Parts: sequence; structure tokens; C-alpha cells
Amino acid sequence: MKKVFIVLGLIFLFAACKNNKVKDTGDAKHAAHGDVYYTCSMHTQVMQDKPGNCPICGMKLIEVSKTSTPDNDGVQLNEQQMQLGNILTDTIRNGMIGDQMVLTATLNADQRLINAVSARVMGRIEKLYFKNLGDYVRKGDKLFDIYSEELNNAKQEYLLALERQKRLDNSIVDFTAIIQSAKNKLLLWGLSEVQIKDISGKKIASPLTTFYSPVAGYITTLDISEGEYATEGGTIVRIADLSSLWAEAQVYNSQLSQIDNNAVASVQFPDLPGKQINGKIEFMNPEINPQTRITLLRVNIANSGNVLKPGMPAYVTIKGKQVNTLTLPSNAVLRTGTGTSVWVQTGSRSFKSRMVEIGKEDGDRVQIKSGLQEGDIVVISGAYLLNSEFIFKKGANPMEGMKM
Repeated sequence: MKKVFIVLGLIFLFAACKNNKVKDTGDAKHAAHGDVYYTCSMHTQVMQDKPGNCPICGMKLIEVSKTSTPDNDGVQLNEQQMQLGNILTDTIRNGMIGDQMVLTATLNADQRLINAVSARVMGRIEKLYFKNLGDYVRKGDKLFDIYSEELNNAKQEYLLALERQKRLDNSIVDFTAIIQSAKNKLLLWGLSEVQIKDISGKKIASPLTTFYSPVAGYITTLDISEGEYATEGGTIVRIADLSSLWAEAQVYNSQLSQIDNNAVASVQFPDLPGKQINGKIEFMNPEINPQTRITLLRVNIANSGNVLKPGMPAYVTIKGKQVNTLTLPSNAVLRTGTGTSVWVQTGSRSFKSRMVEIGKEDGDRVQIKSGLQEGDIVVISGAYLLNSEFIFKKGANPMEGMKM
């Protein structure tokens, strides 16, 4: 009987300990719930003290630890938000960066390589061998035939001098000077040595005289038609050598101080993606248009294979001197009407907006003149999402009240 009472006493003692243990566990869980809350990864404005589903989208709520000192000026994200927002950071450091200016330009023929072929004597144009603008002419090709009384008379004088020298070779008269004088007149009026030799060999002068192209290139102007009379010195045709071109860009007066005349300029072409040619600044018009406040900048570029054509649009990029300074990717900087800012990581998945002053821009990088220091961890991807998250949660722009 005594043993029965001992067993019953042990059973009651075990039950009491178990009840106390359950009570302590419940208190611990309740205490733990006080340090966390439950939110939706898609709708962070939902905050509940118990697990469950999002009342907006129905997704399962996730557990988030409460911060003992909430940062009213920053944004705190959880791991899932970091992944969904593609939030990436990088440490700001020094790098080389330089001024870069992009100007709109148009390709034009190099005026120094345009040749005007004119009539040396007055006469009628009997035949044009090239009649279309844009025709390509090789050096030595026939350009036109002309009938000229003056030129024909000069030919006859040359033939007569040769005939007299042959018949009166033993006379006291020196016909060498007379022949040379008649030949010089033909050379002055545009005949070649080959043409003059042909006249002396055939002993006859054709009434028509053919003139040949002194250069190779494309016909840009044709100022006369067949059957029309050409005046002495009048232009018959203009031929442009397009082996090099001018990229002519317009520069505003405010940009002149930023241009280094010794800098190398690179020229790109919207009509030819991926093609880039480097050239030198050859000329900058010293006169500024008083109405537009614009002047002309000219870059000479090679035109290999005559791929480029006058009139094509182009972009001229001029790079200045390189400097060593703090730089960031351009996408990391938020630009608004009130200034420029970046998001800086202040802790584990916590971020704060900071105003910065930017300077030179080169490609996809920008200079940070003030507001950051070397070693700061800056958001380089997802900065706009952080900005939107702050406005959504706080109802205000993170840059309000900030000063540089």
C-alpha cells in the first residue's frame, strides 16, 4: 500500500513540472513574437504581429526582425526584396576620367580637294564626256571638246613655225625661239605635251581640241551644256576628291572654353553603326554668329574606300584631359530637379540617400566632386527602386531638406 502512494506522488509531481514547462515555453514564444513582425515581400506596407497571408495578394507573410532604433531617413529591406529589386552595390574608388563633349556634325567635301576645270580660251563646247553630277572621273579621262578660233590660230602658228624651220634651216634666222614661243602659247591654253607632239607629228591641226581631267574625283557641279559658249576662264566642271572629308560641327559659345584644339576627335555615323574614325581638329571659326551664338568646328577624317558621302550626319566626340578622381557608374546617380543623389549602404540591407555633386562625365562613368568619400558602399543597380520604396513608405522625397 505504501508503494502505491509513492507511485501516485511521483505521477502528480511529473505532471506539475510538465505544466510549468509548457507555460514557460509559451511565455518565451510570446517574447520572441515581440521582436519580429510579418510582412509581404511584394507589399511591404503590410505589417502584422502574427503569421498568415497577405490581405492584398494572398502570398504567405515572411518574418522580419524589428530594429530597436528605426532609421526614419533610410530604407530597410529583407533578403527577398534585395533579390527581387536586383539591388547591387559597389565601393566607390578613384579612377581616371576626362571631359567628353558630343557635337552634332555634317560631312562635307574637303574644299582644298575640289578642282575647278575651266576653259583657257573662249569657244563652243561641242561635246561633254560626263553629263551627270556624281559621275566618277579618273585622272586623264576626256572631259570636253571645244571649238575655238583663237586656239586653232595658235595651232596653225606652231605648224607654220615648224614648216619654216624645215625649209629655211640654213638661213640666218633662228626659228628655235619662234617655235618655242608658239609652243608656250599652246601650253598656256591647256594643251599637253602629248597633244602638241601629236600636232607636230601629223602636220595637221584638228578644229576641235579635247581637254582631259587633271585629277580624279566626283563631279560636283556642271556649269555648261553642249553647244553653249564658254568664256575665257569660265568654269566647265568641278571635280571633288573625296578621299578625305570634313566633319563640320556647330559649337555654342559657352562650350568653347572646354575644347582643347590639340585633342583627338572621334567621329561616329548614325547611318553606319559601329564605324568610328579618329581625326584632328583642323579649324575653328574665330567669328561667332551674333544671332545664334554658334561657331564652326572642323575635323578632317580619312574616307577609305569612299564609303562616306558628303551630307551624311555624324557625331563628333572630343575628349579632354584625364584626371584622377572619385567615379561612379552613371546609373548609380539619381538626377532630379532638386539635385543629384545616390543611395549609400549604412548596414546590413539598410540604405540612406545622400546628395552628391557631380562633375565630368566620360562614357558610362561620372565624377563625384563632393558628398562621398573613398570606401563608401554605393548602390549601383536598383537606386530608383529604393527611391520609390522610400517615397511609398515615408510619403516624402528623400532629398527634401538636404543641402550640399
